[in-house]
Amino acid sequence: MSVVDSDTARSSGAFRRPAAPLRALVSGYDGYRLAGFEPGIHLGLPSPWLTVILTIDEPLDIAAQAEPRQAPGRYDTLASGIATSPVTIRHDGNQHGVQLALSPLGARALLGVPTAALGAWVVGLGDLLGPDADELTERLSLESGWDARFAILDEVLTRRAAQAAIDPHLARAWSLLVAGGGTRVGDVAREVGWSRRHLVDKFVAEYGVTPKDVVRLSRFHRSHRMLKGAPTATLAEVSAVCGYYDQAHMARDWRDLAGLAPSRWRESDPFSFVQDVDGGGGAE
Repeated sequence: MSVVDSDTARSSGAFRRPAAPLRALVSGYDGYRLAGFEPGIHLGLPSPWLTVILTIDEPLDIAAQAEPRQAPGRYDTLASGIATSPVTIRHDGNQHGVQLALSPLGARALLGVPTAALGAWVVGLGDLLGPDADELTERLSLESGWDARFAILDEVLTRRAAQAAIDPHLARAWSLLVAGGGTRVGDVAREVGWSRRHLVDKFVAEYGVTPKDVVRLSRFHRSHRMLKGAPTATLAEVSAVCGYYDQAHMARDWRDLAGLAPSRWRESDPFSFVQDVDGGGGAE
């Protein structure tokens, strides 16, 4: 699908779910190509999933990291854990690549580490995948169609997928918290048969964030997706659909997690309404 934004700016992309054996590990492949925009910055917003990006053409230039102790960097490929802050991406008006959203089980099965090992840090994918990262980069760059690129991802990731498991109590807790609907951490602890304290400790050790963080990130992510996918929806409508008490509640969460109000993001981010044109978003 392609969207013409102006006489010079163009956004195109495609979304596809991975092959069936990978679907518990990777929610989707989100291919994107943006060209002819004004140079500037945009925000990579947090979500309750791990992010993997393979660029095509130019590297991704991160001007400010989510992890405050990490220096800016340029990456041909990257992986990051779950953060509660955005990254700031500097661009020349063009971006081209594929973004994957990994589940915590995918972190163990494909990257070989628990989610908490990455935290909010960004690392080169080669540090985790070794030669497979170079193979992906080279083969993706040689193909011009999204279907062929997604088939390469299926092939390499299926080959890499290893047996992995997460404590079933933690996996159940994760599922309940991500599902939304006003889930309370205490209720989840009772559901899995643990004390709240034990749940929080085990949860942070596996996922690197607290259960409360995941509730907030999941709700925030739903609002982010809706703001991108439904540009005519009002903020009041988005806040109601996504489970906020009211619009002010959503605005507070956005300031905490994105650093700005949703209305400001809509107005100022050049890719806010075009980056998810196929509705996939690569995150669920």
